[in-house]
Amino acid sequence: MKKLLFIAAAFIVSAGAMAQKTMVNDFAKFNVDKYDFGKIKQNVPASYTFEVTNKTDKPLVIENAHATCGCTTPEYQKDPILPGKTAKIKVGYNAANLNHFDKQVFVKFAGVDEEKVLAITGEVLAADAFDAWVKEESAKAASEKTTKSKNKGKNKSGK
Repeated sequence: MKKLLFIAAAFIVSAGAMAQKTMVNDFAKFNVDKYDFGKIKQNVPASYTFEVTNKTDKPLVIENAHATCGCTTPEYQKDPILPGKTAKIKVGYNAANLNHFDKQVFVKFAGVDEEKVLAITGEVLAADAFDAWVKEESAKAASEKTTKSKNKGKNKSGK
């Protein structure tokens, strides 16, 4: 009797160990996992729209999407994503605090064990610092454009 109980227990444990966890990448394909805003101006909200495509032959439902803090807000469609179709998950960042930021959004699909982690990153600059940076970048771009137009048509020897 003890042997029978032991064998039954061993079978249950091994069956549980062999159970496969469902993975997001088997069901959905994202255009990117991480988006870098670069430099953004303080108190000017920024957003990026991630795209997710249903890779299965059944409708896929986003059960929930939540961020690591209140400064980051995900918006997603509640309707099922039909097979082969694409949906959008818009992630907004309020840009209230100065400095570099790394934020995560967790996306949970119905019937899928694993959550998908999306990330946004960037650097928030004070308004005056951001305006100075934009001016500097514009000057660099104008200088590069002038250099390219002067060199247009010349061969490697400069003729």
